[in-house]
Amino acid sequence: MKRGACDAPAVEHPAGAAVRRLHRAGVTAGRGAVHPGQRTHFLELDEQLLSARFEALEPLLAGAGQGNLLQLRSSLQAALGHQGDLSLRVLGPGDEHWFDERPDLPHATPATRLQRVQDNGTDYRVLQQPIGTQGATAQLWLDITHHQHFLARVQQLIWLTMAFSALATALLGAWAARRGLRPLRRMGEVAASVSAHSLTTRLPEQALPAELAEVAKAFNAMLARLEGAFERLSSFSADIAHELRTPLSNLLTHTQVTLSQPRALADYREALHGNLEELQQLAQLVNDMLLLAKADNGLLPTQAEPLALEVEADALLDYYALLAEDAGVRLTRKGQGQGLGDRMLLRRALANLLDNALRFTASGGEIVIEVSNGRLAVSNSGAPISPEHCERLFDRFYRADSARNEGGAEHAGLGLAIARSILRAHGGELACVPWAGGARFELRLPPHS
Repeated sequence: MKRGACDAPAVEHPAGAAVRRLHRAGVTAGRGAVHPGQRTHFLELDEQLLSARFEALEPLLAGAGQGNLLQLRSSLQAALGHQGDLSLRVLGPGDEHWFDERPDLPHATPATRLQRVQDNGTDYRVLQQPIGTQGATAQLWLDITHHQHFLARVQQLIWLTMAFSALATALLGAWAARRGLRPLRRMGEVAASVSAHSLTTRLPEQALPAELAEVAKAFNAMLARLEGAFERLSSFSADIAHELRTPLSNLLTHTQVTLSQPRALADYREALHGNLEELQQLAQLVNDMLLLAKADNGLLPTQAEPLALEVEADALLDYYALLAEDAGVRLTRKGQGQGLGDRMLLRRALANLLDNALRFTASGGEIVIEVSNGRLAVSNSGAPISPEHCERLFDRFYRADSARNEGGAEHAGLGLAIARSILRAHGGELACVPWAGGARFELRLPPHS
């Protein structure tokens, strides 16, 4: 029987149907090789097919001999299902060929019942079983080359799929990482561009993903703090230069005039006394700036102790009593309370507030110190402080127009800044409270437990 001959409708090989099912279902990729289960599956299908065909042939071969096998060719072909890839060979007791449907098949004697045989690039699955009582052997040869080609294509497909998947994963990963890190690169660019001349730059929080929005918000807040600090530092530098220039110019001018011609001893003494006043103002200004610098860096030493706040207030009121009497201002203390603080520093802060109140209280006015636990309030009658000036009063060297007109040249505008720094060094706060009756400042200290 010739390969490809078909005398009756061909019966589909179960292995072929399995191949198509496997092809439709896809191939499960292993570690660069065909899964062993696929090979086992084909082996089981081949064994089932060969066993089924041998069962159909066995009644015909049971009593057949060398002479009548050729007469049974049609019946044998019908039992084989007219499959072009299935061939029958019958060997006698001496391995002589009683019947050979495919003489071109290799001459091989399988060592086991079911074995794979290769010949000239063609693969066969051979089922061998004894037949009859004459010592004859029947061999069923199944061409499984298409199986091996399919498995090779599957393995090749797996390798290609894995290579493509790895490449696609790498490209997609690089794209996703680059896209995901774009906001971070933008933040880095903004951070690199920040300088003393570009503190107004901000990150667009709305354009960032939710995971980075909080970081951008914190970054923008940091830039805002830096911008505010830089502006205050610039203003402070300009103000301190202005404040130092005036007394230095006075000293220089006064000394040049004195030395311009010979003078009496009394004139020199008077000139030295004038210079001493200017030098005292400079020394006070430098000491105040040093105190503020220590407070800003957390170096202001405080020795907190329980204090009776009404006692501290009364001591300062006694000190300023004569000045208040000369100015026609009444001093009053109300209430009492306890608090924790450094006595000398707290007195300095309260003295700065009283000195400030005395300068801006008209004759006939009143200054009141209200005392409670952990709190002191200094109020003076007069024109109220406008809201736009209320917070800025604590800036160094800041003076509102009214203060510039009424304050003396000996006041540099550091008193309120020093008072707030002292309160904050205690863990408290100094605030300007809007009040229709005039100016009101509250000192808040940790209460004495």
